[in-house]
Amino acid sequence: MVLARKWRPRSFAEVVGQEHVVRALANALSQGRLHHAYLFTGTRGVGKTTLARILAKCLNCEMGATATPCGVCAACQAIEAGRFVDLIEIDAASYTGVDNMREVLENAQYAPTAGRYKVYIIDEVHMLSKSAFNAMLKTLEEPPAHVVFVLATTEVQKVPVTVLSRCLQFSLKLLPPARIAAHLEHVLKAEGVVFEAGALELIARAAAGSMRDALSLTDQAIAHGGGRVLATETAAMLGLIDQAYLYPLLEALADNDGARLMREAEALAERSLSFDAALQDLAALLYQIALAQTVPEAVAEDTPARERLFALAQRLDAETVQLFYQIATLGRRDLEWAPDEYGGFCMTLLRMLAFVPEYGRPGTEDGSLKTTDAGQKPVSTVTARSSKVMPTPPSVEPAKHQAFDWMGFTRALSGGVKQLAAQCTVVGHTPEVLRLRLMEAHRPLLESLGEKLRGALRERLGATMRIEFEFGDTGGAAPAEVAEQERRQRQAEAEAAIQADPFVRSLLDAFGGRITQIKPLS
Repeated sequence: MVLARKWRPRSFAEVVGQEHVVRALANALSQGRLHHAYLFTGTRGVGKTTLARILAKCLNCEMGATATPCGVCAACQAIEAGRFVDLIEIDAASYTGVDNMREVLENAQYAPTAGRYKVYIIDEVHMLSKSAFNAMLKTLEEPPAHVVFVLATTEVQKVPVTVLSRCLQFSLKLLPPARIAAHLEHVLKAEGVVFEAGALELIARAAAGSMRDALSLTDQAIAHGGGRVLATETAAMLGLIDQAYLYPLLEALADNDGARLMREAEALAERSLSFDAALQDLAALLYQIALAQTVPEAVAEDTPARERLFALAQRLDAETVQLFYQIATLGRRDLEWAPDEYGGFCMTLLRMLAFVPEYGRPGTEDGSLKTTDAGQKPVSTVTARSSKVMPTPPSVEPAKHQAFDWMGFTRALSGGVKQLAAQCTVVGHTPEVLRLRLMEAHRPLLESLGEKLRGALRERLGATMRIEFEFGDTGGAAPAEVAEQERRQRQAEAEAAIQADPFVRSLLDAFGGRITQIKPLS
């Protein structure tokens, strides 16, 4: 028998997790406060049907309605074997019609044959048709005393509110990986299977909160490993990647080394690993780095490559880590739309390289924390997105006649600071003061990133330069406005060129076509 069936809980005491549901049901049974309809919600494999069957056993045990059924009486044994006549399980996915539901409700009126209660378990109840739900409402509102409905669904939002209001609802939670791994350890010890703790952690993560999926994967891992569950074999089975291979990726990003970044991506491709899993693990590693930066004591002592993790936490600033995490998670979503998985994975890495906040990022010469001769006070540098380094800030104030290239300065920035700078225009510049103006609508952007922009400007113009902001009309001179005007101009020129093109006109005339979209070539 497969592990998922063999180790299916037979009582509330054997249920792993879901303590909030078990406690509520056990108390209700102990106090005789039973409800006529229950609704269990949650993703696959978290225990909805299992709890429904245990509840049926509790209600029909020959020892009486109890939270601790004996498990040996005829009713308990029949329910366990799936042959108890008064336990009716219905798959709503194939039993959707109103006629089917009417037949069920008509039979519900008759007294139980062998047990104390007739228990109807309707799985994936959200699949019922609207008319079937309507037929059910009356019975749910005034059910026979001997009937208990247990509804289960993975998509509670599709269940009509009229049905929800007549049910006692319990939301089953995803199980944390640590809880799944601990239970798998218990199962494998009982089964006498040799295993490595690292393999169980990989399975627990891959199960994504589902104990049933975890047990099924464990069965697969036992077969794949020839009777043993080992970390390397399990990782290969799951198409996972050891997080140690992810460190070179982040280290290349910290060094702003695009060539090395692509070499590391190529090395991963040669190992035929899952790029979706790679991005998932990369996000998990970035979470650990963020944890090391903010709550270092929360990082477990036995975390693999712990020293390397803390070294990266020192090299990458918190803003960069948060940005990388977001890009990694969005990159997983975009993989299915990519020309191929490898291209989508590389594009995600290149996006990190392109949008990393440059100002104040430690790690390399073109973005590292440098020290003064005294070796104490850190001084950040600002870099361009290309691998070229911006000129070192002058040691003296710029001459009064020196013009400030605001457009060029803005282009050299990246991330949120660039976004803020692109909304500003210079309205005054003296050796002592630089005055910038932006629209009132961008005040929140200024409040969050104003100090970073001031820091970047002082590195370029001198440490004593005073940066002042004001709100008002920018007259279309802000870099973002200029870029938008240029984009519109290019679009207009492209549309005019296409509309006037004789070949295009002949196609439209010959085939009765129409132009749906025109994009200028970059």
